[in-house]
Amino acid sequence: MFDERGLRRYARHLVLPEIGGRGQRRLSEASVLVVGAGGLGSPLLLYLAAAGIGRIGIVDGDRVDESNLHRQVLFDETDVGRPKARAAAARLRALRADLVVEAFGERLDAERARALVPRFDIVADGSDNLETRLAVHAACLAAGRVLVSAAVQGFDGQLTVFRAHEGPPHPCLRCLFPDDPEAGALPSCAQGGVLGPAAGVMGTLQAVEVVKELVGGFPSLSGTLLLYDARSAEFTRLAFARRPDCPVCGGTRPGIHIAGPPTVG
Repeated sequence: MFDERGLRRYARHLVLPEIGGRGQRRLSEASVLVVGAGGLGSPLLLYLAAAGIGRIGIVDGDRVDESNLHRQVLFDETDVGRPKARAAAARLRALRADLVVEAFGERLDAERARALVPRFDIVADGSDNLETRLAVHAACLAAGRVLVSAAVQGFDGQLTVFRAHEGPPHPCLRCLFPDDPEAGALPSCAQGGVLGPAAGVMGTLQAVEVVKELVGGFPSLSGTLLLYDARSAEFTRLAFARRPDCPVCGGTRPGIHIAGPPTVG
């Protein structure tokens, strides 16, 4: 049960019939690994902490740069030069004193992903390169963890949930993106730019999906790619399915073919 302070803090969650006391307890007992504390990770981490998640792990090997500040709302000018994971952890502790935060100031490779992912109940990926995304996805598949994945480039965002470890009909990352993009096909944020609030929209939506997956009882985005176009303020939903020739999950039916995921920063 929650004490009086907890009842006050989460009152607007507790009155939601879809969450209530049972759902809020699930959030307080849950652990989330967030890969990337950048444009997506900033609003994602803030909302997860505020929502009452019990334990959060933050993985990011970069330091705060002044060019980050227009979209990475976790940080302010005094954080420039600090390791992002440590600065993010300090910000979350200031937001909620009872939150357990673990900071991992590193770039995930396949081996570290396999070690870290099983320690958490669910993973949210907003990393800035395909190699990390593939490593995180593989670790989630092996460990049986739900993966909430988002990306943003320029004015465009993508969001989906991977639950391929549960078997058919859930597809995996390689069902959606069977081919790696050609070298140089996906510009970095420094090269292509990114609208700060667009990253905020996608990171916030990512937090919503994490909360829904943890509470349970909601429709899942598994098998659905949600596209956001900030220019026109439009959302588009694309269905995709397990591919029978998928080398990762050994799917059961055809899926759509998309060139590759955008970068994020």
